[in-house]
Amino acid sequence: MYRTIQQSLLARIQAILLAKYDVTLTNLVVEQPPSIALGELALPVAFELAKRLRKAPRAIATELAAELTAALPTLEGVASVEVAGAGYLNIHLDRAAAVRRIAADQHADIGGPGFRLVEHTSINPNKAAHIGHLRNAILGDTFQRLLRPDPFKTGYEVGVQNYIDNTGVQVADVVVGLVYLEGKTLTSTRELLTELLETNQRIDFYCWDLYARVSQWYTADPEHIDARKQIRLDTLHALEIGNNDTADIADLISTAILRRHLETMQRLNIEYDFLPRESEILSLHFWDAARELMLEKGVLYLETAGKNKGCYVMRRAGNEPGAPHLDSEMWDSANTTTSASSLPDEDAKVIVRSNGTVTYVGKDIAYHLWKFGLLPGKDFGYTKFREYPDRCCWISTTHGETPHPTFGKADHIYNVIDSRQNDPQNNVIAALRGMGYTEAADNYTHFSYEMVALTPRCAVELGYTISEEDQKKPFIEVSGRKGFGVKADDLLDRLIAAAKSEVDTRHPEIEPAERLTIATQIAVGALRYFMLRFTRNTVIAFDFKDALSFEGETGPYVQYAIVRAANIFRKANTTEAASLAAIATLDLSNILDTEEGSSLWETWLLASKLTLLTEQCIATAEPAYLAKYAFQLAQQFNNFYHRHHVLNETNPTRKALLLATAAVAQREMIRALDYLGIEAPPVM
Repeated sequence: MYRTIQQSLLARIQAILLAKYDVTLTNLVVEQPPSIALGELALPVAFELAKRLRKAPRAIATELAAELTAALPTLEGVASVEVAGAGYLNIHLDRAAAVRRIAADQHADIGGPGFRLVEHTSINPNKAAHIGHLRNAILGDTFQRLLRPDPFKTGYEVGVQNYIDNTGVQVADVVVGLVYLEGKTLTSTRELLTELLETNQRIDFYCWDLYARVSQWYTADPEHIDARKQIRLDTLHALEIGNNDTADIADLISTAILRRHLETMQRLNIEYDFLPRESEILSLHFWDAARELMLEKGVLYLETAGKNKGCYVMRRAGNEPGAPHLDSEMWDSANTTTSASSLPDEDAKVIVRSNGTVTYVGKDIAYHLWKFGLLPGKDFGYTKFREYPDRCCWISTTHGETPHPTFGKADHIYNVIDSRQNDPQNNVIAALRGMGYTEAADNYTHFSYEMVALTPRCAVELGYTISEEDQKKPFIEVSGRKGFGVKADDLLDRLIAAAKSEVDTRHPEIEPAERLTIATQIAVGALRYFMLRFTRNTVIAFDFKDALSFEGETGPYVQYAIVRAANIFRKANTTEAASLAAIATLDLSNILDTEEGSSLWETWLLASKLTLLTEQCIATAEPAYLAKYAFQLAQQFNNFYHRHHVLNETNPTRKALLLATAAVAQREMIRALDYLGIEAPPVM
């Protein structure tokens, strides 16, 4: 409701500005007055126009207020307009009419045509998922939930992809560990997987330790460092070539680990539509097609001198901070000095190494050309990989099943990749722009985020021994190569155990299986909310106690507010839906304008802003705003809960309004949590 009124109001102001002043403003700022008594919206438009019109802001505001007042009959939901301060336009809403509209829950119009592709998680299939991967997956899953249509809003057509780098360095390292540290062959690797399965052991946990061991093995013996590095390169090359025992070992291990990753993510209510694998990008010759296209467009060239001699490279044009984006003509100009007699560009990005192996960026460029439908004649084969309750997850292959959904040809791409990958992401965008695909480059969003660390207290709780110096630090970085970190499943298990202990104490009357379900909902809610409450550019220091707290800005705090609301309806022997429906028959004309009514109106007003916050999260690619909103609404409800004794109210009209206020707050808290991927438990 709030968003709808705001949009219609801004549209009318734009029309007035054009007709009265022959002015069009690209952006009209909307603020909230410091007090609800001053109105529900404040517009500083007069200040924006003052210099252009050479008038005092208050004089302009007075003229605009007169125009808007005359138009009030056509501005549904607006009660009055007044000039405030030095030139603000304060807008007062018709509270009674607004409450009825909010209760009626009109369908929100967000979204539009076009296919949005969200890529997230993208864990190297070489070991168990860890806490840092969870931030990526939770951010991406939440964002795709915001984009998708649901029963309460329209949305976009969305596809969720999880890129599987099964031929990269990390997988090569695990293969090196299996072959050179443990003496495994293709046959004995199959036997290992069978043995682990039969003894209920996890291959991703097994490889967690193996990966740390092989990372140390590379540098453990100074006399053999070069030889061991060559083993790594030879293994990597074998993976890229394919059709050999080394590549088959990698395929067996990476696929088994991938299955575990999907199981881990499903525990957090995270699902996928498609798993494109790097092996198919190579075997189906996506890269070959991309290379020819890049050569044809002048973006890629063979370096004939300098440190990158024998490599195919791409200039880092346009990647410097503040540098302009390059179009195809500028690329042509930038790449005219590529002959052997020219000075080599030592800073050029290597796309194909001198030994013929393709770098991560090169394969990523090919992948994104496919994503945008810009790789003519190339597509994956598709086969079903995992069945979810209401959808199927497909995986790439060379020869797949038909029919199958369409996964490429996106209109907009969001890549959830940590900020340490800024340079590779910028290189992909630069390559698209350099080839003349300006629209694709403009619609490529690097959804970056900072790392997840541990508080010293959390590290100690996990069993790590840390120095006195580290104990004084605000956070401690984790490292998979060093074996220091927390596996995602271990973290979730500990959170569930802690939550279950609390639920067992509070609700011994509930069946054990149901108590476990409730504990899982609380634990998942705590973890997801903790990962979402911080803006993406903030380093997170994870802490068990902070995440699970029922007080403060946490998931359990919001969940508990919802449970409190549910208890009101249970004790009142009514439902949320019945309470909201009753609003239509109430006489609210006098109640909402009183001091007490204003406090109720604040709850309704905040509840009406969920759609606005959803739209802002999409526009800024920042789900933290929604997490903050859910917390604020829970705070608002808890204040209402303590101030008003709903069940003891004797006035029928006031009691009906109080019940409806609790119902609308509960409804929007549940929806907000649903977008955050968090369920509301029945009790806490």
